[in-house]
Amino acid sequence: MSIFEDKRSRPHFDFTLLIITYLLMIIGVLAISVATFDPNVSGDLPLLNRILASNTGSWQAIFVVASPAAVWFIVSIPYEHFKTFAPVYYLGIVGFLLVVLVTSSAIRDVKAWFELSLGRMLQPSEFAKITIILMLAKELSSNVKPLSNMRSIIRLGVIVMLPSAITVLSGETGSVIVMVGIAYTMLYFSDVDWKWLLSIGAIGALGIVGFFAYGIIGGSSNYIFYRILAFMDPHSYAQGPGLQLLRSQQAIGSGGLTGVGLFVPGSMSQLNFIPEDWTDFVFASVGEAVGFIGSAVIVLLFLFLILRLLYLSRFTYDQFGRQIIIGIMAMIFIHVFQNIAMTIGLMPITGIPLPFISYGGSNLLTNVIGISLVLNVTRNRTGSMPAYNLPAGSTIRTRKRRRASIFVNMTKRDSIRNIKKQRRKQVEE
Repeated sequence: MSIFEDKRSRPHFDFTLLIITYLLMIIGVLAISVATFDPNVSGDLPLLNRILASNTGSWQAIFVVASPAAVWFIVSIPYEHFKTFAPVYYLGIVGFLLVVLVTSSAIRDVKAWFELSLGRMLQPSEFAKITIILMLAKELSSNVKPLSNMRSIIRLGVIVMLPSAITVLSGETGSVIVMVGIAYTMLYFSDVDWKWLLSIGAIGALGIVGFFAYGIIGGSSNYIFYRILAFMDPHSYAQGPGLQLLRSQQAIGSGGLTGVGLFVPGSMSQLNFIPEDWTDFVFASVGEAVGFIGSAVIVLLFLFLILRLLYLSRFTYDQFGRQIIIGIMAMIFIHVFQNIAMTIGLMPITGIPLPFISYGGSNLLTNVIGISLVLNVTRNRTGSMPAYNLPAGSTIRTRKRRRASIFVNMTKRDSIRNIKKQRRKQVEE
C-alpha cells in the first residue's frame, strides 16, 4: 500500500497546546482567589500572598503545581497501552460509580462524591468521561462501518448508557449531558451513516422535550424542572432557582468594558453575592473583575485550544488516536459552551464547571489527563498517510515502467540474456 509523508502529521510534543492549557489554569487560580479572597488581608501584599490567603485558591494552586507530574506520567506510557487496557479502566470507573451511588451521602440531592481525607472529595463521574472516550475510540477504530450491524449498535449503546444511567441515578444530569455529547460528536467524526446521526439526534431531542414536559406539566418538585422554569422566566423565581442566574447577569454587567479590578473589597464576588462563584459560576466573578475585554480574552484562549485540538485530529491518521483527540475536544467544548452560556442566561443552569478555571481537583485532573492523552497521541503518531486516506482529486506520481526490448534473429539463450540485462537496468534506475 502506498504511503505518503505529511509534515503536518509528524510526531512531536505539542508545546502550543500545553502552553494554552497552563495559561488557562493560571487564570483559574487567580479567578478562584478573587472570588474567595479575604478583605481583611492587606491590599499591599504581593499577589502570591493574596492567593495563599484564600483556602480554595491555594488548594487549586496546589493542584496546578502537581499537574506536570500527571502530564509526564500519561505522556510516558506507551501509546498501545490505552487501547489494550481501555476496558479495564472503563469497568473500574463503572464499579466506582456504583460504590459512590450506594455508599455516599447526598449533597443537595446529588450523590456524586467520594469523601477522601483532609476534607477533599473525588468525583468519579468526571473520570468516567475519559473512559468513555477511550472505549468509544477503541470501538470506532476497530469497526470499519460503526452502527452497521446489531452487534455494533449494542456495544456502542452499552458503552455510553451504562455510566450515564448510573450518573442519572446519582442525580448528576450535567455530566450525563457531557457524556452523551461526547459520544454523538465522536460518531459524527467517524464513518457513521448520516441517517443514524439524524435518527439519534431526533430521538434524543424528543426524549429531552418529553422528559421536561412531563415533569413541568405533572408538577414535579425535582430541582431540575425548576431550573428549566427559572431559565424561561427567571424573574418569576427570583427568590429561588432564578436567583443565581439573575445575580450572575448583574455581576457580569457591572464589570462593564474593563472590569472593577482584582481583589476589590465590596465587590459582588467579595460579598458572596453570587452563589458558587468559585466553582460553576466562576465566569461571573471573571466578568465582574476583568470586564468584557478580559472575558473575551479567556473565550479566545478556549477557542484557540479547541481549534488546536481540531487541527491535531485532522492530521492524525491513526483512527484510535484521532478519535481520542475528537473526544477530548468535544468534552472541553461542551463544558465551555454550557458553562458560559448558563452564566449569561442562554442555557439552563447545570452543574458543569468551566475547564481549567472552576475550582475542583477532579475536574482539573480529568482535563489534564485529557490534554495529556492528546500529547501522547501527537508524540507517538505516525507521520505517514495511507493511500486510501488521500483527499479526493489527489494526484499520484508514478514512474513509467519501460517495456522490455524485443530482440529478433537471436538464439533463445541470447534473447533471455538481453531481457535480464534490461530488467537489471530498470531496477538500478
